[in-house]
Amino acid sequence: MTNLQTVLDDATAAQDVPFVVAMTANSDGTTFSGAAGDARDGLKATEDTAFRIFSMTKAIGSLAAMILIDRGKISMDTQVAEVLPAWNDLKVLEGFDGDTPILRAPKTQATLRHLATHTSGMEYEFWNPDVPKYLELTGHPTVLSGLKSSLMYPLTTDPGTRWGYGPSIDWLGQVVEAVDGRRIDAFCQEEILDPLGMTDTAFEPDKLLDRLSSVSMRGEDGGFGPVDLAPPPNPEFYGMGHALYSTAPDYLRFLRMVLNRGQLDGNRVLSDAAFDEIIADQMNGLTLQKMHSVAPAVSADVEMPEGTTHSFGFVRNEADIPGMRSAGALSWAGVCNTHYWIDPSKDLAAVIMTQSLPFLEPRFQKTYQTYEQAVYAGL
Repeated sequence: MTNLQTVLDDATAAQDVPFVVAMTANSDGTTFSGAAGDARDGLKATEDTAFRIFSMTKAIGSLAAMILIDRGKISMDTQVAEVLPAWNDLKVLEGFDGDTPILRAPKTQATLRHLATHTSGMEYEFWNPDVPKYLELTGHPTVLSGLKSSLMYPLTTDPGTRWGYGPSIDWLGQVVEAVDGRRIDAFCQEEILDPLGMTDTAFEPDKLLDRLSSVSMRGEDGGFGPVDLAPPPNPEFYGMGHALYSTAPDYLRFLRMVLNRGQLDGNRVLSDAAFDEIIADQMNGLTLQKMHSVAPAVSADVEMPEGTTHSFGFVRNEADIPGMRSAGALSWAGVCNTHYWIDPSKDLAAVIMTQSLPFLEPRFQKTYQTYEQAVYAGL
């Protein structure tokens, strides 16, 4: 059996990752913690290293909406425009006539379920070539600007017809704000982070700066160089698709809440029934499609096993992967290669985290796979 720490040491020595922090846990607590390399110049990576977790924020945003569903304030079938009328201003982008976008009204109404499962019709500029062209031609700001106006991306398909990865969870966070009345950062702090004891997870990095890692990008020479990438500070709105900073132990507390079916250390954030809904396939028959990157410096292509679905909170494996995660396993990641998975049938949660681009480049993917196989070999 490969020692987990050896996996981390070898990957760092080979420069497959600039540095790495990895942990595993079961419902009772941590079962492995390891780190290798320098989180930034002069600072060793440790369990307490802080990360920009980008899309690992999404599961927390989905949980926020599920808490309100659990309380009967909204439902998965609530139409987005009922809560946020601005959604009705969005049109489907069908292409271009020269430099003029061809737009039409959507044929279906988007629901909160569509937002949570990325079937709302909205895609990031990294995954659909029409979107960056639209942003450039219209001067529309990227969602990473933190501007409220940036939410108004065009749709690329009718809601409910296709998986497409984009700013849907940012909209879901805005739904929570509109229904609850608290700003999303306050809601998450009071309803999720405080009850789960996630003291190192924050919307602004201030208290984490002495432990914050730097981001590296793979150069043409195969080595890593520094790159500046972070969620926008003090934005007009906190995007629940990308806004959080966290640490491996803190995020593991969130994952252990899932292993404990909606509660941790006696603090319940979801009822049993709502918990079943947040982890169940909510795709209405659709499955995830291969994600073709149009920004190779940011991300490689992303291919999930055939038949992969999405629950209200997580990507869902529908079949066992030999020597690795089981059917019903839940997972996702952040763009700077912070990854997690939860395998309820094996009572296992795990993270493997660095700060590097491109997302899921082959050398990182090899490290992730070796780590996951070693985790299962040790069970």
